[in-house]
Amino acid sequence: MLDLILTNKEGLVEDVKLKGSLGCSDHKMVEFKILRAARRACSKLITLDFRRADFGLFRDLLGRIPWDKALEARGAQDSWLIFKGHLLQAQE
Repeated sequence: MLDLILTNKEGLVEDVKLKGSLGCSDHKMVEFKILRAARRACSKLITLDFRRADFGLFRDLLGRIPWDKALEARGAQDSWLIFKGHLLQAQE
């Protein structure tokens, strides 16, 4: 048999099946599953710990902003950027 699957570890491959020929070749297609442990993605994203947050202060800081004036005559994108800026500033 010329259609082989080579591995460096026993038990790394399972459910090997020989399928039909591809074109006029005398070789068969080989279908198989590779077994491996799922990798945990290492995230570099910094997350905030809201369990100790003072939401009353947060609400107060955002409540002090005159939103009517801050967002007056602004489009959706500009309004979002202004709101986001105030929100991030209040988080600090």
